Amino acid sequence: MSATPYGSWKSPISSDLIVSNSIRLGAIAIDSGNVYWNEGRPTEGGRSVLMRYSDDSNYREMTTASVNVRSQVHEYGGGEYLVEDGRIYFSNFSDRCIYRKVGGGSCKPLTAESAYRYADFIWHRMYGKLICVREDHTGEGEPINTLVAVSTTNGEDIQVLITGADFYASPRLNHTGDKLAWISWQHPNMPWDGTELWVGDLVESESGVLTVQNQKLIAGGVNESIFQPEWSPDDELHFVSDRTGWWNLYKAEYKTKVDGTIQPLCPMEAEFGLPQWVFGMTTYDFTGDRQIICTYTQNGKSHLAILDPDQLDLGLQEVAVPFTSISGLHCEGDRVVFHGGSTTEPTAIVLLDLKTRTWQKIRIASNLEIDPDYISAAQSIEFPTEDGKTAYGLFYPPKNKDFEAENGEKPPLLVKSHGGPTASTSGSLSLGIQYWTSRGFAVLDVNYGGSTGYGREYRDRLKGNWGIVDVDDCANGAKFLADQGLVDGDRMAISGGSAGGYTTLCALTFRDDFKAGASHYGICDLEALATDTHKFESRYLDSLIGKYPEQKEIYIERSPIHFTEKLSCAIAFFQGLEDKVVLPNQAEMMVNALREKGLPVAYVAFEGEQHGFRKAENIKRALDGEFYFYAKVFGFAPADQIEAIAIENI
Repeated sequence: MSATPYGSWKSPISSDLIVSNSIRLGAIAIDSGNVYWNEGRPTEGGRSVLMRYSDDSNYREMTTASVNVRSQVHEYGGGEYLVEDGRIYFSNFSDRCIYRKVGGGSCKPLTAESAYRYADFIWHRMYGKLICVREDHTGEGEPINTLVAVSTTNGEDIQVLITGADFYASPRLNHTGDKLAWISWQHPNMPWDGTELWVGDLVESESGVLTVQNQKLIAGGVNESIFQPEWSPDDELHFVSDRTGWWNLYKAEYKTKVDGTIQPLCPMEAEFGLPQWVFGMTTYDFTGDRQIICTYTQNGKSHLAILDPDQLDLGLQEVAVPFTSISGLHCEGDRVVFHGGSTTEPTAIVLLDLKTRTWQKIRIASNLEIDPDYISAAQSIEFPTEDGKTAYGLFYPPKNKDFEAENGEKPPLLVKSHGGPTASTSGSLSLGIQYWTSRGFAVLDVNYGGSTGYGREYRDRLKGNWGIVDVDDCANGAKFLADQGLVDGDRMAISGGSAGGYTTLCALTFRDDFKAGASHYGICDLEALATDTHKFESRYLDSLIGKYPEQKEIYIERSPIHFTEKLSCAIAFFQGLEDKVVLPNQAEMMVNALREKGLPVAYVAFEGEQHGFRKAENIKRALDGEFYFYAKVFGFAPADQIEAIAIENI
């Protein structure tokens, strides 16, 4: 091993290899024994392609190069396709039309190009209609969300089924097709704050008009979050609720009528639900013999288990799999598919046979084979934070088999603040993190107060405290590592995207714990976010900050753009110019302030990128650019030739 300064280690994990050997694995489906998934390809400009895997190990692209399988409902999308009996329906990104593909035929538009957006499809076999969420952008002001039925033979025949709420998700038909369940919620709630579960009778008139009659509220409210309603094989309605403070599984006694009985299936301090940022999220399904196969999170780790509804006293029966991060679960008979990953293995689409308890990876997010001696395994840590509370994170020490530190040197630290902010960091292998650790950085990925996976009390810590609790936890996590002698307290940086970018900018503005940072499409002006963002998040800040404009002074107090005089460190900004969630002018205002103050600043803008970078060249540029920025600020020499970014005032 060579004694070389941290940051100057040569790594085989290059940005070129990451983007050329990595894909984004999206929503999964299983139909007639075939496994489908949506595959985002950075090397194709971020285009999403629907793929199919058959038992004969045959891989096939189901969509053509002219389409991009992606929904824009809520801007974040999800629920972009449906496969039923071999029929494929999907939302196309460029024209927002619903497309269909039957058998070996081509992909053809079902609906006309318009200002309507569609997501979260189910198919009513008897009536030949798609039931889905529609977002109407034809009028002035906020778009209107409804549940609609779209004829699969005449795309112009669209009937509104449910209207009146601000948001809808998860339409679900029972097996006889005469009952429809769905979730709705109203401003200012987000789906993890409070939603309602409804059921109604689906009736078709002689003229072919569908209506939903006898609508009844089953569960939920302004302070209860309902997630993923599903009908069991014998048409009993199941769902996830956090009514106890934890997202747990429940069954509603609902067959011919509702008697008001809600039965908990396995009460425990664990999370069976997720923050519903996108449509189509799943954590459980039903096996061929009516059992429930499910995944849940406890202490930051995912588990896979089976629950027998007829023998609830047996509790959850764990299914042994080597994955610490599991999501997107679907089942058909005895076959289960899901996203599975671990801190040392990249996320893969996993096909599990419940009879034999054997599994195989049918698609891996990265086919880059890396010697394990270059991989830093995540260490779950707990650390003290404000008010005597505890916060959580994943710590990755630097690791590279070819290098060691020079005498007495401690590594620089990069603190990562996840987006959301109502979300969590993933336990799956991140080549983006390994890029840093294999070059000599330590990384702390923080699950600050407000993160999911630790119950509602932990999730609610951020209410009214965004820009405070998250910043405290990131700073306290960094100081904890420095106090333990694990990192260099004088070379600590913080980085984040979107909401994580806001936490980053607050930490760099209002605290002195970090010497540098990078904001990827981050927020610096809360007023701008409150007054100029999309419908889904337009009232999100009511709970995170306070009502606007009634509590305008809090928005100003917590907006870094108003306190640039407190800045005393270097910041790099990476921004998509077509971002509708965080508009580019926010980054540009901050850059101008830093420029005028004479602080080191870099601004890298990407044409054609929205909220989050999808194109390979831009993902590479942002990763290398941030590393180059810290090299200049912290004064180390990268081992590789990295394309420079323009840094002012340095």
